Amino acid sequence: MNKQQLAAMVAEILQGMGQEPLAKGGDYRPAAPQPEQKPTGYQDGDFVPDITALDLRKLYLVEEPQKGDAFRRLKEKTPARLGCGRAGARYKTLTMLRFRADHAAAQDAVFSQVSRDFAAKNGMEEVQTLCRDKDEYLTRPDKGRRFDAQTQEKLRTLLPQKPRVQIVVGDGLSSAAIEANAMDCLAAIREGLQVRRIDPGKPVFVRYCRVGAGDAIGDITGCELVCMLVGERPGLVTDKSMSVYITYRPHTGVSESSRTVVSNIHAQGTPAVEAGAHTAQLIETILKKQVSGVGLHREAEA
Repeated sequence: MNKQQLAAMVAEILQGMGQEPLAKGGDYRPAAPQPEQKPTGYQDGDFVPDITALDLRKLYLVEEPQKGDAFRRLKEKTPARLGCGRAGARYKTLTMLRFRADHAAAQDAVFSQVSRDFAAKNGMEEVQTLCRDKDEYLTRPDKGRRFDAQTQEKLRTLLPQKPRVQIVVGDGLSSAAIEANAMDCLAAIREGLQVRRIDPGKPVFVRYCRVGAGDAIGDITGCELVCMLVGERPGLVTDKSMSVYITYRPHTGVSESSRTVVSNIHAQGTPAVEAGAHTAQLIETILKKQVSGVGLHREAEA
């Protein structure tokens, strides 16, 4: 008996039993009653709630904790992902979705651009480093520290020569950080310097900017001090973190230890206005001590 004869015999037996033979790809018939799908509370066209709006300091998902109140008080002091709970050996759905949303925001911050009218809208001139686009900026950090001859000449024309303070705003690795924090911080710096009778000079915006671009501007202008506001590499806590780098006597090749840094400027860290006021105070101290970075700390300890 070959395969075809066997299949025909089985079909004949099943037909005699009053049951249609099952065909591959036939209709699905569940063997047991299935639970009814619960309503979601949303209708077609509704927006899904924004899970990034949830405060990580208050997002506590451990079920039936032994010391929940004490842990919540601890958690309020940090945005670290603590008390995420678990579903078996895995993260809870909300924890995983929040992680992926924060990761996507960090990627967007790196690859997006500061708006083309940002500088003009805020009363600054714009220049660009040697980088032609964002891809080159990310793959060639060295080009983000230098300017071509035409841009150097433009900077000489735009900026005063040998100013005490030259303020630079650079997009850096987070355009979102600059859009969210730079102008509030800059306003506080300028106001703080004016109160201290220090000329804040004329700020300039640099696109595709690395911190070292401030050193090149030091070469061009001969400024005594450069203060750079720049977007930092985003992480999973925030995509809007900005830092201020202050360098006394900036020039190409200056050591990184010669910079004084005010970091973690964002809504969950140091507010932009507060960071600006602190930066103005630091600038005054650095100009008096004529040193920045590690040298400034040694001066304070002496």
